[in-house]
Amino acid sequence: MNETPPDIPVIDHIAPLAAGYAAWFCDVWGVIHNGITPHDSAVQACESYRQQGGTVVLLSNSPRHSGGVAKQLDQIGVSRASYDILVTSGDVARAQMERRGGDKVFLLGPERDRPMLNGLDIELTGPDEAEVVLCSGLFDDETETPDDYSELFARLRSRGLPMICANPDLMVERGDRLIYCAGALAKAYGEMGGEVVYTGKPHPPIYDLARERLSEVAGATPDSAILAIGDGVRTDIAGAIAEGLDSVFVASGLHVDMDESDALDSAAIAALFADTQQKPLAAMKRLRW
Repeated sequence: MNETPPDIPVIDHIAPLAAGYAAWFCDVWGVIHNGITPHDSAVQACESYRQQGGTVVLLSNSPRHSGGVAKQLDQIGVSRASYDILVTSGDVARAQMERRGGDKVFLLGPERDRPMLNGLDIELTGPDEAEVVLCSGLFDDETETPDDYSELFARLRSRGLPMICANPDLMVERGDRLIYCAGALAKAYGEMGGEVVYTGKPHPPIYDLARERLSEVAGATPDSAILAIGDGVRTDIAGAIAEGLDSVFVASGLHVDMDESDALDSAAIAALFADTQQKPLAAMKRLRW
């Protein structure tokens, strides 16, 4: 790994760093788009990096399988020329559910996430008949909060049901708002004493799958040649550090008070990582070539 400077420099362009890496593990929601529209500079940065020979792995904590996320990216206007591979937390969750063939599963999440289980040898049931809970999010993330699930979680916990969390994110930006994700529910369930298994960042399984997919298209790639890019301190950056990967932090409304200027407050960035010994190589207001 490259030496990490004691302070976190704020940079405007990632091109000077790009030459030192053969591949990016780039977050999607918060870096590539905001849930509604693409961040054009980020899409262009990925395209430029690929044109110079780099491989872009989009690494998402979405509970959907990668095919579903690719369709979503198409719909909102993210060019397929901006990435080589798409790996999601939902891919990992699906693989784990496949290994639980025959189980009765309670899907805790919106109807739009049901396709992630298509073709699997499982039986979808209600919470009182289930043997395992697959949590992909809130039933209605527009109006609900984790507090609305306390009674349900007490019932699940009393039966000792394990929960597989298909999206460890606590919150994400949707346009100019923050909404709760499956990670917030899993956190609440864990705090009640429930067993939780996480499939996405910052946990190892999603990185293992990303490395496997990367090797299929670009050959064996050492960790020292992979740069992780993301806006989540506890997911993208913490996961990269735990995996021994260099990283760049992209600011978003998750952690930083965003304004209309191009300036990024270096003091605010330093405060975000004040309690961590290992820090990202740099921070950016937005991913830009």
